[in-house]
Amino acid sequence: MHPCLSVMSAVAIALAGADATAQTTLFVGGSGGSTETLMKEKVIPPFEARTGAKVVYVPGNSTDTLAKIQAQKGRQEISLAIIDDGPMYQAVGLGLCAPVENTGTIRELYDNARMVGDKSVGIAFIATGLAYNKDVFAKNGWKAPTSWNDLADPKYKGKVVIPPITNGYGLLTLVMQARINGGGEDRIDPGFDAMAKKIAPNVLAWEPSPGKMAQMMQTGEGALVVWGNGRVQAVADQGAPVEFVFPKEGAPVIMVAACVTEGAPQARLGQQFLQHLVSAEVQAMLAQGVAWGPVNKTTKISPEVARKVVYGPQQVASLVSPNYHVINAKRAEWTQRWNRAVEK
Repeated sequence: MHPCLSVMSAVAIALAGADATAQTTLFVGGSGGSTETLMKEKVIPPFEARTGAKVVYVPGNSTDTLAKIQAQKGRQEISLAIIDDGPMYQAVGLGLCAPVENTGTIRELYDNARMVGDKSVGIAFIATGLAYNKDVFAKNGWKAPTSWNDLADPKYKGKVVIPPITNGYGLLTLVMQARINGGGEDRIDPGFDAMAKKIAPNVLAWEPSPGKMAQMMQTGEGALVVWGNGRVQAVADQGAPVEFVFPKEGAPVIMVAACVTEGAPQARLGQQFLQHLVSAEVQAMLAQGVAWGPVNKTTKISPEVARKVVYGPQQVASLVSPNYHVINAKRAEWTQRWNRAVEK
């Protein structure tokens, strides 16, 4: 189904309810799965109780939600979009996001959650780093990985799993290889050289599926992988002997970001819901429920939860912020080059 039609269907169904009216209904686009469940069960109800508004959550991945708000430009139905930071920079560049009101809980954010242009903000920190199967490492007498350079160690041949460049984790692996080898986003050649010549020979699979990645980590088939801290923790919570590592050169941050859409039918409610999302109370819910690192400096969480997420000034300061202005301009070119030289 065309993304525009799918959200229109959701709108039509919602409006069929006696209590849902255009004046009081806020449509929010965001991720499905466990995030959707948490939003509907924990995050949305207190906002509805406080404001008297009806919130309709429209699930979809970041690419889908970006496509929806792009297709509806000038006639938006979604008032608040929740997408990853890479696509969010694209949304801002396309004029799809309205300025964020700098008031209330927005002023409690870490500086690196304030996105360039102030038309969107991060609502969660996710660290991209290394994860390893502790049983496989112990059996082989290997020390825990500490560096992005470990991906190139020949002893891990056939044991490394990395998502492809079309996935944010694969893309950021390329960026970090460029950075640690004398380049960066604006000089990517060292990254491609490292990926093609040193790392690709070790790679068992360029795995895009979260489910398959989790399975490979559990079985030890993927003994050393690149993934997000929250996803690794979800696998560990199922009893698998896996552990996340913040590489010593830094962990690129993938922020879950949100913006009120330009021309939103419920702009005021959208700004209020954005402030609700970054409040200390909701940030604690997100950390507990989906292992999203708090962006609000005043958030308090238990030590048990803190071990599972990016938390506190020290860890937040260690995050590497990718230059998405360069990345998005080069993404198509890099993808073609990756397919020719790396994942061949």
